[in-house]
Amino acid sequence: MASFALLLLLLLAISCLAVDQESSQRPQALGNSTSTSLRLGYYGSSCPNAETIVRQTLMTLLMQDPTAGAALLRLAFHDCDVMGCDASIILDSTPQFQSELESPKNFGIRRVDFIDRIKASLEGSCPRTVSCADIIALAARDSILLAGGPNIPVLTGRKDSTRADLVTANRKLATATSSVEEILQDFASMGINPQEAVSLLGAHTLGVGHCLSVVNRLYPSVDTKMDLMYSMALRVLCPSPKFYLNITAIPNDSTMFRFDNMFFKDAALRRVLFALDAAVESDPRTSIYTSKFAQNQGLFFDTFSRAFVKLTSVVNSEATQVRSNCRAINS
Repeated sequence: MASFALLLLLLLAISCLAVDQESSQRPQALGNSTSTSLRLGYYGSSCPNAETIVRQTLMTLLMQDPTAGAALLRLAFHDCDVMGCDASIILDSTPQFQSELESPKNFGIRRVDFIDRIKASLEGSCPRTVSCADIIALAARDSILLAGGPNIPVLTGRKDSTRADLVTANRKLATATSSVEEILQDFASMGINPQEAVSLLGAHTLGVGHCLSVVNRLYPSVDTKMDLMYSMALRVLCPSPKFYLNITAIPNDSTMFRFDNMFFKDAALRRVLFALDAAVESDPRTSIYTSKFAQNQGLFFDTFSRAFVKLTSVVNSEATQVRSNCRAINS
């Protein structure tokens, strides 16, 4: 834990540097829509320290829970895939709509309280200025950086949705058993090409999985795409096909706290948790990229950064608010 804290302190110095301007061009039209107001440094005048506050608050929170970075990264993915990046995912249920968090496909989404705490820090300096949607995107970006990944030039200027969409969440969000075709089509709708799509799956390098998402590969027989010794270890952790009897969290790869290309190296050895990840490694449309990323971490970082900017630039054109409370629309 001491070494993790030291890493965070060292990265704090990095966080004070200006975001790399070489990648500042806006992405092409994507998914739902893109807003011409999205840009680097959107809060330069209205809240000059906004991104510093996000990063410094997050660093403090990660010292309390080093596993939260992976959770915040997944939160951003699931927010942007439903109506665009609009913080609809963290709205509580109301008589008018059900929360997207009630979707089974959002199983395991957590640390929304960290978004609340970052929002509270920002409200203290710049009331009703920084959107919850931007906080989610920035917290994901900084979680990547603080785990040793690239410093991604994420644009800002998103607005917050005034509703959630549980129906779309149930229909659209990917699962551990989604097909390669489904993933490629979903990302293509956001202007993300196959190589970039594979790089985004590399986000699985952080965090853990659960037996819920693995038992289908272990019982009644072991998936042939899984390394035998790896499957034996997983059966110890998930000893029953009834997933609710298994509460073990399983590292996604052998460096679960570090954002690196280990996920792709493990994939080459058939040591990945999810059926989707195994399929991406074996599908000829995508395996060429998993191999390249396993061999070249710099290529993975560059491709992931480009894809993440595209993903987080998909916006909801109907989103109009800057919520003061991220869990509820403004009255």
